[in-house]
Amino acid sequence: MKLKYRKRALRYNLITYGMVIFFYVLWEIMMNTGNMSSLMKGMLVSLCYYSMLAVSLNLVVGISGELSLGHAGFMCIGAFTGAIFAMTIGAALPGWLELLIAIILGALVSAAFGFLIGIPVLRLRGDYLAIVTLAFGEIIKNVINVVYFGIDSRGPHISFKDSLSLGLEPDGVTIIKGAQGISRLPRNATFTLGIILLLISLFIVLNLINSRHGRAIMAIRDNRIAAESIGISASKYKMLAFVIASSIAGVAGVLYSHNLSTLQSTSANFGYNQSIMILVFVVLGGIGNIRNSVIAATILTILPEKLRFLDDYRMLIYAVVLIAMMLFNSAPSAIEFRARMAAKFARRKNSAEVDDER
Repeated sequence: MKLKYRKRALRYNLITYGMVIFFYVLWEIMMNTGNMSSLMKGMLVSLCYYSMLAVSLNLVVGISGELSLGHAGFMCIGAFTGAIFAMTIGAALPGWLELLIAIILGALVSAAFGFLIGIPVLRLRGDYLAIVTLAFGEIIKNVINVVYFGIDSRGPHISFKDSLSLGLEPDGVTIIKGAQGISRLPRNATFTLGIILLLISLFIVLNLINSRHGRAIMAIRDNRIAAESIGISASKYKMLAFVIASSIAGVAGVLYSHNLSTLQSTSANFGYNQSIMILVFVVLGGIGNIRNSVIAATILTILPEKLRFLDDYRMLIYAVVLIAMMLFNSAPSAIEFRARMAAKFARRKNSAEVDDER
């Protein structure tokens, strides 16, 4: 039974990796042959970091069973960590090395914030947890919005008033300019790098789910009292899932910041609506279904842009598609239909195998 479970999990993981690699190769061929529009080319990196955000949030919502509405806050932390490094120490490094170190720093800083926030937050449940994580995301965005940060020969300077209050020397550079954010960022992010980071994120999350730690996390989700009664530490495993998800969101933030020339915390990509949109990816893809989270994030990122020619009807059609996907994934009749089709396909496959043996 255990061997059968491992084979099924391995097959699921390989299909997921193969799906990502297939579309990467397909889109690369389309780009190199001139069959892809400039709009679609500009969206390829965003597809990667949105998919990473959906995968990481599904680890918290679907696998751990906790509702978090502050995921964009960890993305914001990673984005500004990577951007600050790129504008200071990283400016003297080759582009690939600067981006690599920025990714590592973004992951570590976001994980540290995830741990600090998780200590009080994961003691809460349900609506209270959602409210506190939502508040965290808004606090992070608004704090960075009023920060002025610069550096000169004497070291770093920070102020919450204005740029003049930094007292920089003539050779000093103001990096964060409050609501104006950070400008002249190096655009080192590429589609290939985004796919690599997405595959690494999928590898980490899928292997965690299929490990002993992942089974413990799901046991706590299903029945916390029963799990604790056999010695499973709920706080330990929930913290593990929360920190890993925060770290992946931070890496997605670094990828986001290196795909732009200007980074602002006032951007819609760090607000409440962004966290809700990531949650929509998770819900529509299926709570706990990692592969479908990537599919949902890809479809729902491309769809609004492809419907721009419809003007006022664009968001109406987008809403209809959301409802249709929700019904397909969650309606009892749709679930029964999918189960019947899967059983029918399995019977055909078994009969074909029997015929081959004969």
